[in-house]
Amino acid sequence: MRLVILDNYDLASEWAAKYICNRIIQFRPGQDRYFTLGLPTGLPRNHPESYHSYMWNNFFKHIDIDPNNAHILDGNATDLQAECESFEKKIKEAGGIDLFVGGIGPDGHIAFNEPGSSLVSRTRLKTLAMDTILANAKYFDGDLSKVPTMALTVGVGTVMDAREVMILITGAHKAFALYKAIEEGVNHMWTVSAFQQHPRTIFVCDEDATLELRVKTVKYFKGLMHVHNKLVDPLYSMKEGN
Repeated sequence: MRLVILDNYDLASEWAAKYICNRIIQFRPGQDRYFTLGLPTGLPRNHPESYHSYMWNNFFKHIDIDPNNAHILDGNATDLQAECESFEKKIKEAGGIDLFVGGIGPDGHIAFNEPGSSLVSRTRLKTLAMDTILANAKYFDGDLSKVPTMALTVGVGTVMDAREVMILITGAHKAFALYKAIEEGVNHMWTVSAFQQHPRTIFVCDEDATLELRVKTVKYFKGLMHVHNKLVDPLYSMKEGN
């Protein structure tokens, strides 16, 4: 497990972006290899706060990607169970997830795997915790009645099957979750802690997110930054990525 600590949010974001860029070059992306987290149910795809709209407006429309290679769970599918099973099948047919990138909530949930979720769970329909609903209310003018109460999400087990996992954690409000993720044991009430057992996990955080960690933990991982920074030395071509 790696813990990469940067001074602030912007530097943490920049480090993560450079790392992902290098991994894309090394991966040699092709058809059917692009997967994203999930889409809250009950919202049409063209709704401004749907996950589909968010991903297209903030990422996909800014890069060179064939829309057929962007796979987003359809929260308005007629048969949600079949949609989840189909998503798992597509991941398997594509050869699995090479790099999973995600964030966490203050309660340590990864994707929409709320506290208490099974650590071997697969893509499924999940009821959202009130804390998650409250956190998302800001995207719906503070009106809780408009916030989805359920969501489709990849499971913890689905993410654990990825060859590599990157988790971004920033802000003091997520410091306790980071503490639970790396300094205490695996616990299904803090689903992010499952990645202690993944062979290739990178936690990328800012200083504020380390406030609950032991001083010696922070010092240890900061002492490895000369190694971690080599991971983001720029690769300019597919050939360099070999």
